[in-house]
Amino acid sequence: MAQVEKRQFNVYLPPDLIKRVKHASVDADESLSSFVERVLEDYLRTSEERER
Repeated sequence: MAQVEKRQFNVYLPPDLIKRVKHASVDADESLSSFVERVLEDYLRTSEERER
């Protein structure tokens, strides 16, 4: 499987949200980057489906 190029993307979030996201990634047994990528992809896919 070919790897997709990845780039760094910085965002500013409230400390409590950062803590919750980090804990959620641990609970999901995923790296923070993989977890955030999956959650954003899921959100965008769902939003696109609703728009149809």
